[in-house]
Amino acid sequence: MHLDPASLPSWNDVYKYLIGSVVPRPIAWVSTVDEQGIQNVAPFSFFTVVAANPPTICFTVMRRGSDGQKKDTLRNIEATQEFVVNIVSEPLVERMNATATEFAPEVSEFEQTNLTPAPSVVVKAPRVGEALVNLECKLTQIVEIGGDEKGAGALVIGQVVQIHVDDAIHYDGKIDTAKLQPVGRMAGAQYIRCTDTFELARK
Repeated sequence: MHLDPASLPSWNDVYKYLIGSVVPRPIAWVSTVDEQGIQNVAPFSFFTVVAANPPTICFTVMRRGSDGQKKDTLRNIEATQEFVVNIVSEPLVERMNATATEFAPEVSEFEQTNLTPAPSVVVKAPRVGEALVNLECKLTQIVEIGGDEKGAGALVIGQVVQIHVDDAIHYDGKIDTAKLQPVGRMAGAQYIRCTDTFELARK
């Protein structure tokens, strides 16, 4: 079967093929703060590393499928030029999922989901205190894709300025992923555990 994305009925049909094939996807649980001090946290599964020197990561914020408007996370980053990416461990999955709800801008997801806003070292945005890894970031660039249409996105690129790693998962300058218990996103409502791994050395 061959599919021309332009021939499908809507962007949402294309979206289903993309999220069903680009799997598993790590989750950026992004915390921000607006100019009034309201704290926000929301998950995004279009997320990866860009470079190590300087340490840079990126994630994409799609426009809301309901009305095509920008999400609070993107608005906050545009205003403050900073954010924190918190890594989602399995014990936090339920609360992470709850923060995906479209709350009004004046509502803090931290309060709604009983998460602890821990102070960051460099940026004003809070860290998720329960997360075992937090990456404080300064905005490098935002690349708009698709304008202001529903399903369009903004690629947010940020430089990591502080790395927080819980002592319980840190060893020899590395992170013990088995103890981190990270989860990934699949298609629809499916998630994946990182428990069935194998090694393959490069030749």
